[in-house]
Amino acid sequence: WRTFNNKISELDMDKIDHIAIQTDSIKESINWYKMMFDCEVEFEDSTWALIKFENTKLALVIPDQHPPHIAIKRKNLEKFGSPVKHRDGSESVYVDSPDENTFELIRYPSD
Repeated sequence: WRTFNNKISELDMDKIDHIAIQTDSIKESINWYKMMFDCEVEFEDSTWALIKFENTKLALVIPDQHPPHIAIKRKNLEKFGSPVKHRDGSESVYVDSPDENTFELIRYPSD
């Protein structure tokens, strides 16, 4: 962390990549989000979808595929476990906070 006047520089702060919420129907949820918000669908299949907003992304997942979680971009995944490679080329490790909230630490090939 780089500090300036005892403050952490925004350039060095971790970034939220996406927030994942569970749904029973990816298609119905996508339709609702598109009707309610000005957003775009980046990816969609029967098990998950990724919806892009101006400042972050929202992942829609089905319960037996992924837990609800917050994904944070990190480069040093190995420090937290063995990364799992995803179909989009990204790699991630899931960790739980002391309060049992799930976080996905994620990195992309282009990072």
